[in-house]
Amino acid sequence: MRYRTRVTAPATALIGTAAALTLAPSARAEPSAGATAGTPGGESAGDPVFPDLGNSGYQVAAYHLDFAYDATTKLVDAKATLLLRTTQALSRFSLDALGLTIRSVSVAGRAATFEQAGEKLRITPARTLPAGVPVPVCVEYGADPRASLPHTAWVPTPDGFAVCPQPDSAHTVFPCNDHPTDKADFTFRITVPSGLRGVASGTLVKTQQLSGDRTAYTYRSRSPIATELVQITVGDYVVKDRQGPHGLPLRDVVPAARATALEPALALTPNLVQWLEQRLGAYPFETYGLLPCNSDDPAAFDFTGLETQTLTLYKPNFLLQTENKIGSHMMHELVHSYFGNSVSPATWADLWINEGHADFYGLLYRYERGWPDSMGLTTMEARMKATYALGDQWRRDSGPVAAPNAANLFDSQRYLGGVLVLYALRELVGETVFSSIERTFLERHRDSTASTDDYIALASEISGQDLSGFLRDWLYGTKTPRMPNHPDWTVTPAKTALRAPRNRPSGYHDNSATL
Repeated sequence: MRYRTRVTAPATALIGTAAALTLAPSARAEPSAGATAGTPGGESAGDPVFPDLGNSGYQVAAYHLDFAYDATTKLVDAKATLLLRTTQALSRFSLDALGLTIRSVSVAGRAATFEQAGEKLRITPARTLPAGVPVPVCVEYGADPRASLPHTAWVPTPDGFAVCPQPDSAHTVFPCNDHPTDKADFTFRITVPSGLRGVASGTLVKTQQLSGDRTAYTYRSRSPIATELVQITVGDYVVKDRQGPHGLPLRDVVPAARATALEPALALTPNLVQWLEQRLGAYPFETYGLLPCNSDDPAAFDFTGLETQTLTLYKPNFLLQTENKIGSHMMHELVHSYFGNSVSPATWADLWINEGHADFYGLLYRYERGWPDSMGLTTMEARMKATYALGDQWRRDSGPVAAPNAANLFDSQRYLGGVLVLYALRELVGETVFSSIERTFLERHRDSTASTDDYIALASEISGQDLSGFLRDWLYGTKTPRMPNHPDWTVTPAKTALRAPRNRPSGYHDNSATL
């Protein structure tokens, strides 16, 4: 099959419906004779940027999210069923959760006690969970997409909502192990009043007409999803289907009233996919498309587009512009299907791999089409020379490319700074070797995560030379290294206080050079 899918026998059996996540009696989490007492699981995945995010003591194999949206109250009634596999004997474990009204929790079919503390949902099962067993956990809860929270993934719209979980807000939508390293299979069931449509990441597998003039839509992802890449949306949408290269199904989820106006932008996707496949290989998922969120509120979210898996969330008015204004950024978001979604960051310090690659290919696409960038430049070499001059200043303002913190995570250093690293690597090893590095990296880490060290090691392997010193200088150095093949390029000396500290909302990331 042209577009490969990831389906294992256990996942196929476990993620079809919530009922399928119930263990058979013989598999229930009973302590064995002589088993040692469990200990509480950790409440951190150890991320250097978000140390409070994620949990340990288990991994999530699958999520089944069952949402019911009430158009009158604009509230969501939900049930999240998780299939965990314990990695240690657990007397207690935690999920990430914020702003959710938890009603009940069961573990392996038995009621469990729970408490909400900060952004954690601490769960104490009726019995200690032994190590190495699959355990279903069911959390019933309510959510208000319009709730005021310290940070949120919810995007309220006049007729429903969408979600933008990146980087650390998926747990405002559903209780989860909210870190990219714990990717899992997902199914979604979204019940809405007739006249509205529920859509989620993956493929529509069932539509049910229910009593009370309601419709339930069920979606399943064929590939694992990191929690920060989940998309769930409700609204007055029409789904527009078209075909991409090699028969790839494309689906756009479009506000019904804007479908005609948005069609010129939506029609660009097949050629974008074809261009990128020539450079990075076959598109890695079962479908792709755009979701122009049905909101004109400029504060609805703090970015132009977001790469939720199989659907890119956009501000609709952005897509009403001419192709030369939007095509490069549409390529940026499409690239994230490869770098960021198929291969997710091992930690948030590895974000440059996502954003650097997205801007790299987005800019290449722009210059090949002959569209000047925001600086009026028309070649990658000219843009990189201008960026190179800023290198020391950016390192002073935002830290090295691969050493961000939570405040500067989405600064230009992760975007154009990442492009500059990739450009330097290509200049050093040549176009053919660079292309082999890119494709091998994507193939080797597909449906998983990868770190900066993984990229460095693979680049050294494919090139046949030790590139660790070269790439570490570019990624972690406080001074900008010399650019291969361009001895005449110079770096402008950094000034101590070039800019005042910024007060950006959490998750702000509109620094793409492709805009």
